[in-house]
Amino acid sequence: MNQSIQFKTNIKCGGCVATVTPFLNEAVGEGNWKVDIQNPDKVLTVDTVDAVLVKQTVEKAGYKAEQLA
Repeated sequence: MNQSIQFKTNIKCGGCVATVTPFLNEAVGEGNWKVDIQNPDKVLTVDTVDAVLVKQTVEKAGYKAEQLA
């Protein structure tokens, strides 16, 4: 079973979420991630153990992601 990992991002609005959606859906699967744009850190939660993949995917979409401890 996968565990969730969280990232601080600069995904700050619905438009940004729309931009990263196809990238994240392809990388980790639809429904396996969410972004809390209400949180000051814009936290991305992903149900995966591959932090490197998530970081690369978000960067490929044009955003930053920094894993939270």
